[in-house]
Amino acid sequence: MAFMGYTTKQDLTKFGRIMIMGLIGIIVASLINFFMQSPTMDYLISFIGVMIFTGLTAYDVQKLKNIGAGIQYANAGTADVKKASILGALNLYLDFVNLFLFLLRLFGRRN
Repeated sequence: MAFMGYTTKQDLTKFGRIMIMGLIGIIVASLINFFMQSPTMDYLISFIGVMIFTGLTAYDVQKLKNIGAGIQYANAGTADVKKASILGALNLYLDFVNLFLFLLRLFGRRN
């Protein structure tokens, strides 16, 4: 998905907004499942979490690519561009960590 986000010509801004709404939905569903303790709901949350963070990876890679293109055409030494690059890299790092955690929740079941 990172490769797809980097090479696609289509704008993923709307896709990113949908993924952020899905992330909020996962948080709400996780809070509800905290009280319900449903294994089926936990499995469903894990599956949807993998899909959402995979999509967010593509969105964040495209966002970083656009920041990089802005550095080439603008003043490369501005502090705002450096801050945006660091925040974009942090978003991408959090996507990978959360994707890994949801994959562990999905496939790392112990009986």
